[in-house]
Amino acid sequence: MPPPSTPRGSAYLTALTLEIEKKLQRALASVSQRRNLLQELFADIALEVDDRAKDMIFGEEDAISVADDRYGCPICFYNVLADYFVRMPQNGNSFLDLIVQLWSQPFASNIFPLLFHKWMFEVQLDNLEVLLRYSSALVQGVTNIFWIDIQTNSRRFLSLFHYLLDEVALDSERLKKIPPQAQRDLFLLLSRFIFFYNSADKLERFVKQFPDFPNSLFVGGAADIFVIELSDQLQKLKVEPVLLHYLYQIKVLQGLELRTTTSTRLKTCLYSFTSPGGPMYPTRAVRHAAWGALDFLFPVSWEISSAYDKSLLQITLSMVLALVLLELCNFLYTCSTIFSLGIDSFWLEKIEKTEQS
Repeated sequence: MPPPSTPRGSAYLTALTLEIEKKLQRALASVSQRRNLLQELFADIALEVDDRAKDMIFGEEDAISVADDRYGCPICFYNVLADYFVRMPQNGNSFLDLIVQLWSQPFASNIFPLLFHKWMFEVQLDNLEVLLRYSSALVQGVTNIFWIDIQTNSRRFLSLFHYLLDEVALDSERLKKIPPQAQRDLFLLLSRFIFFYNSADKLERFVKQFPDFPNSLFVGGAADIFVIELSDQLQKLKVEPVLLHYLYQIKVLQGLELRTTTSTRLKTCLYSFTSPGGPMYPTRAVRHAAWGALDFLFPVSWEISSAYDKSLLQITLSMVLALVLLELCNFLYTCSTIFSLGIDSFWLEKIEKTEQS
């Protein structure tokens, strides 16, 4: 995103950051109003930048177009502010101090990644303990933010996702700036939302960049870990259009080499959406989409793979045929017995009538 092209743009951003800082200070001072103030601040930061503000910040029409078109989505205030704190990192210290004091508040943890997601990877931080704490807060806050998009079926935070995927996860140099555990947490996070933000075309590169996981010996490689996270995510989705979007996107998994346990896990997850009723209560559209995904990813094959399987099939068919014949014989015997009893009853009745007459 281009920097402000005029002194007026720089002055506007400075004034904007001062207003944000004042609201954070008010939230810290007022316990009763804290949640409402932070919620309002989060909503303001997530707003799309209107034309008047764009003109003040960027000035030139070409700069505005570049800002809007970078990720194919409108520019929001958090995009502008995140770049501002990269250019002016010293101005972010007071914000960080206030946010740390408000850390336990849910919207404070959401505000932090919006303002400082680029600062985390583009400004040098020497304190490893602070870096670890901020990295954990980033992942947790981004998780909350992406779930807001899920629940509203919107993609207001698409540029945030693309930055973390394209500029961090797929860029080994930036990724190394955060501790290994934070790297793993970030990849697990992106695995759960990569289909929602229409980035399935980057799945192959994304899986290849996966960091090493200490439990990979038990759960499998990068593809297995990705599918496990995706399966868990599917079980949590309650918004029908979002769930349908995932079920249509999931077909790109065809061809991934997975462990049998991982494949079974995914298959079981998809099967849970094919039947009406609990626990998932899928709609008709979801059931059809789930069957379509199952048929595509796990097609039923009637091919007999070996001579042993063929002989086993022949034996099985012979046994089934023998059972059918036994049932048929039993049925015929029962019918013949009933028929003979009926004839005997008829003749006995006729003989009795003759003797009476």
